[in-house]
Amino acid sequence: MSFAARLSAELQQFQHDGIYKRLNYLASPQGARVTMEGRGEVVILSSNNYLGLCNVPQVVQAGKDALDRYGAGTGSVRFICGTFTVHRALEQALARFVGCESSLSYVSCWNANEGLCPTLLSEQDIVISDQLNHASIIDSIRLAKAITKCQTAVYKHSDMTDLEDRLKAAAGTRLRVIFTDGIFSMEGDIARLPDIVALARKYDAVVAMDDSHATGVLGKTGRGTAEHFGMLGQVDIITSTLGKALGGAAGGFTAGPASLTDYLTQRSRPQLFSNALPPTVAASALAAVQYAEGHPELVTRLHENAKYFRGRLIELGFKPLPGETPIVPVILGETSKAIQMSEMLLAQGVFVTGFGYPVVPQGHARVRCQISAAHSRDDLDFALDAFKKVGSRLGLI
Repeated sequence: MSFAARLSAELQQFQHDGIYKRLNYLASPQGARVTMEGRGEVVILSSNNYLGLCNVPQVVQAGKDALDRYGAGTGSVRFICGTFTVHRALEQALARFVGCESSLSYVSCWNANEGLCPTLLSEQDIVISDQLNHASIIDSIRLAKAITKCQTAVYKHSDMTDLEDRLKAAAGTRLRVIFTDGIFSMEGDIARLPDIVALARKYDAVVAMDDSHATGVLGKTGRGTAEHFGMLGQVDIITSTLGKALGGAAGGFTAGPASLTDYLTQRSRPQLFSNALPPTVAASALAAVQYAEGHPELVTRLHENAKYFRGRLIELGFKPLPGETPIVPVILGETSKAIQMSEMLLAQGVFVTGFGYPVVPQGHARVRCQISAAHSRDDLDFALDAFKKVGSRLGLI
């Protein structure tokens, strides 16, 4: 069988098993309601646009202005001639926002994570990772293990006893890094940051946290998991994204002490060998940070919307995973059932994605609802009515 024929056969099997993913094309800006090709207007419950900043005029205009001022792209990596003044302004704003001394931008948070472990760790070091960490953290650790031969360990999800056991076992290593998500993207729960930091201090470890789903979301003013727990400035390393609450375009960053970002500038391979973040994206992200800082009421509205939607789902008879974040997963079991429910909801005018293996473990497929500050109460009620209809037809409620 030829290469292409083998792939085609596997794709046909995906379709037969009901796990084939079809792309849906939007014909309008990202928002609470969008125009979807072939569907018309639909309510979006699958976007990372937590603060609704994707189409805020100030954010859009900043990107347009940067296009005129800086051009379409950088044409270079940072250390050659790809560093623009807007990169410095953005990185200063991001560091201030997440409570760190310095930050360094990347073209994605995946690249930020990918550039962290292989750059910092050697054979004498260990990275200890939460069992449910994002794929980008997992791949960063795999890459570091392959390149630098560092030691690795995994602790049970949010199990502090297991984490402490791993730290005790790593007593002979030079550098111990605990790597965790801030909000776990598929579960919607929050890392036990106070306990993690306490264990790190006890065992002389460094805490690295991917705060992608928490930046702009958690805390009174949206500054992330650290603010949520009253711990701004107490996390050693924070990685996060510009592609979610902060404008939703693209890009990511690593924040921490100035010596860290300087070291990453010197040695991080995604920095050294990949073009810098386009100035248009950097400018719109900077405007998004400034807008978020000036409008903390968006964070309040986001939390109110999430609480309302979760509570109404429970009243309807659904059993979403417990939590206090805008990620509201409804567990269905089999991947095919999650995709079926997603398609039925879309037919009702509500776009929410069904996730199955390998994104989540076998038997834990779900539809993951993501709430935005941009959603009106009418948007949420419309979506809840669709859930009621589809849930009844599928015998879920």
